[in-house]
Amino acid sequence: MTIRLPGSDGTSRTYEPRAEPLAVSPGTPFTSRTVFSAAHVVADPYADVSPDSPAAVDWDATLAFRRHLWSHGLGVAEAMDTAQRGMGLDWAGAAELIRRSAAEARSVGGLIACGVGTDQLAAGSLAEVRAAYEEQLAVVEESGAQAILMASRALAAAASGPEDYLEVYSHLLRQAAEPVILHWLGPMFDPALEGYWGSSDLDVATDTFLDVIAAHPDKVDGIKVSLLDARREIDIRRRLPQGVRCYTGDDFNYPELIAGDERGFSHALLGIFDPLGPLAAQAVRVLDTGDVKGFRALLDPTVGLSRHLFQTPTRFYKTGVVFLAWLAGHQSHFTMVGGLQSARSLPHFAKAYELADGLGLFPDPKLAEERMKSLLSVYGVDS
Repeated sequence: MTIRLPGSDGTSRTYEPRAEPLAVSPGTPFTSRTVFSAAHVVADPYADVSPDSPAAVDWDATLAFRRHLWSHGLGVAEAMDTAQRGMGLDWAGAAELIRRSAAEARSVGGLIACGVGTDQLAAGSLAEVRAAYEEQLAVVEESGAQAILMASRALAAAASGPEDYLEVYSHLLRQAAEPVILHWLGPMFDPALEGYWGSSDLDVATDTFLDVIAAHPDKVDGIKVSLLDARREIDIRRRLPQGVRCYTGDDFNYPELIAGDERGFSHALLGIFDPLGPLAAQAVRVLDTGDVKGFRALLDPTVGLSRHLFQTPTRFYKTGVVFLAWLAGHQSHFTMVGGLQSARSLPHFAKAYELADGLGLFPDPKLAEERMKSLLSVYGVDS
């Protein structure tokens, strides 16, 4: 069987899907790295909502996907930008997601960390930003999950310089009951975060970021760096205080950063591990044995798919993530909260399908092919 796939140049090509998926099995947590997958949310396709409505979530399907990730030994990074925080999922929906997912994690013994931000606040003073962070931190800590202090659009707008970031983060770290993960999300993921840490000069911003950590190393479990700049992440990693981990959020260069070098390595907290979950887990288990070449042999071929999903404008990578979850059978439909399924083109979807199928990511390749053909037909394409 073959399928005709549209290309970005207006032509189409014939593609022959693979017959069998990659053979992977669930397994226990890892020993050499701590690995989180940021997880997407499944929309309720029957809800009568508009892009401006509060998110309508299919809770059963959303939690089932998290059980899928936990079954392969991955941790879940909950209510992060992959879950469409600030792009369809508001704070009320995120709070419910945190409570439900944390309870589910307890029931299955799964590792979970949850995003703490200020998205209940459109704009405000520094005092209001602190209060918004505190409200969300309380929800996460009450749920029993680890907190991830996310970058804040409101703080980026309110801060006048590095000293304001130092003050706000120091205040929050003093209050945190347990060590948190700090998150530096670059403007390619959210343009409103341009100049975060008080400067558009990344060297200056990096110094401020590290100053926050150095002042409270006992309250920082680790830092997640999402700048798509491998050399900068390595530099930050080498400058961290003893015991503070670096979690790569670099969806372009993750194999080399997780593998590491003679001076250290990165753990992982990645949106691309949503669609790559089982394959990524298998690769890390190979790394657990000390087989770096085997790890790279499994994970390096996935970078092409990741770079495709995260291509500019990068913030719309969530659309490709949910598209692949639908093709893989993790949900019955391809709709997203906020109507974000429209954020990528048909040629983009076609290429994502081809790359994912080539990696063997679909548990049922025939189902994926049928669903891809159904999408083509919606667009008026004769596959």
